[in-house]
Amino acid sequence: MERKREPSKPKWLKRSLGAGNPFHAVGGKMREGGLNTICEEAKCPNRAECWREKTATFLILGSTCTRGCSFCAVKRGGRGESPENEPQRVASAVKELGITYAVVTSVTRDDLPDGGASIFAQTAFRIGEISPAPLVEFLIPDFSGENLLAVINARPTVIAHNIETVKRLSPSLRHPNFTYEKSLSTLSEIKKLWPEAVTKSSLLLGLGESRKEVLEAMEDLRGAGVDILVAGQYLQPTPKNTPVAEYLPPDFFTKIEREGIKMGFAFVAASPFSRTSHLARQGREKAMERLGKV
Repeated sequence: MERKREPSKPKWLKRSLGAGNPFHAVGGKMREGGLNTICEEAKCPNRAECWREKTATFLILGSTCTRGCSFCAVKRGGRGESPENEPQRVASAVKELGITYAVVTSVTRDDLPDGGASIFAQTAFRIGEISPAPLVEFLIPDFSGENLLAVINARPTVIAHNIETVKRLSPSLRHPNFTYEKSLSTLSEIKKLWPEAVTKSSLLLGLGESRKEVLEAMEDLRGAGVDILVAGQYLQPTPKNTPVAEYLPPDFFTKIEREGIKMGFAFVAASPFSRTSHLARQGREKAMERLGKV
């Protein structure tokens, strides 16, 4: 059967990655330190902009995911790597590059007893030793129980977990161990364990979902207590990944932003290029202001 052809990319999705010292300095320092960033691993279109703003997203627990979703470019395998002294090396890079807002995320590591939760906590601790201490945001796998408590106890400024897509498409796009319900449960559990937490989740759009399904997913996220919503256009990272079903116009994302605010999200980042960590500091600041936590 002939594979469905991806629609042509519209003008509003053509964007330069940029150049200049910040872009090259961050990428070079990561490679020099043997570190990974989701910015590069997932081929994020915003990486130059974020790096110029002294924000970077560090990918810990190696670069091999033990699950792997059809829309994700990150390498997958049955076992991941456990890089030596990774928390300290991340902190050293943060200090040397003058990063003031560090997002810490990871591949999923089902081969580790705690899923890598302790490494998240250690990384936050090491970054916290820098003076002045940068802000640290976590983007975590679907932790629960003691593993979730371990990352909560590190007290990140924001704690995120991505639901990624609408309920109907989740089984076909995400690894079987990821479920829509489990993601909602992780987000709900964060609020139960730490009611003051600022939580975030993201949706990738243009994968074949209906407008109604998007609104239903947003309602589900609000029901789980999520404070910050991010909605962006899915862009196929490699030919091996799921093709784009539809390119959504910018005004669609404007409508999503309006609907999200009506639903009660403290902040909504909705645009073709929005990603979980894009302008993370600005989103956190606006959410804190609306939540009265400034």
